Amino acid sequence: MKPASRLFLAPAHGPPAPAARLLGWLIAALLVAGVFAFAFIRLRYTWNWAGVWEYRAAFLRGWWTTVVVSLSALITSSVLGVLVALARRSPVLALRSLAQFYVEIVRGTPLLVQIYVFFYVVADAFRFGNRYVVGVIILSLFSGAYIGEIVRAGIESVGRTQLDSARAIGLTRAQIYRHVIFPQALRSSLPPLAGQFVSLVKDSSLLSIIAISEFTYSAAKVSSTTASPFEAYLPLALGYLVLTLPISLWTRHLEERHRYET
Repeated sequence: MKPASRLFLAPAHGPPAPAARLLGWLIAALLVAGVFAFAFIRLRYTWNWAGVWEYRAAFLRGWWTTVVVSLSALITSSVLGVLVALARRSPVLALRSLAQFYVEIVRGTPLLVQIYVFFYVVADAFRFGNRYVVGVIILSLFSGAYIGEIVRAGIESVGRTQLDSARAIGLTRAQIYRHVIFPQALRSSLPPLAGQFVSLVKDSSLLSIIAISEFTYSAAKVSSTTASPFEAYLPLALGYLVLTLPISLWTRHLEERHRYET
């Protein structure tokens, strides 16, 4: 039986034992809960959970809308990000310049401004008024620029000697990307991709400014109706945590599964 003190130490190689990881999570959760419990106990505030509970259906509808919008944008932005990464490495100068221009414009301007411009200017010019579809497109364009740079960095991390070896055995360009570049690029890109996917889910809250009835929009309406901001926004934080935590855990699992010694 291992000493209790060794539960706090991670092994020199590989992930920590499940018991040690669980204990670490438990300690961290207790510390955070203790800090917030102390803060809320000292807060002079009259809670109104009963009033907010009456609007639970609105919370559920908003949460489900956030799930659908975020999942749609996640899939679309992932495909767009891969295409942008390939365009950034294209031998065609015009395509490479266009991809770089798109990335710099999107990353250099706030998402809030992009939402206003795309919905009230671009979508209106094309007479397209479906807020939900426009919202997915905006999130996809915004996140696709970041994913494109993440994937591009992963692709460029593959050593040139491996590419030369792949060419030497007769692999085509498509086969090199499929069998050599993409598996290694995905492995090195998983941690930043996880962060970007989590950010995408949270960024969907800004779609409330164009009256998309997602989770944040529903919480804001309940808060203004019941005059109970904490009771409305604490479930909002919990709802987003339910969405983002599985993404982080899933990508962490993939990262450990595909880890190898160099």
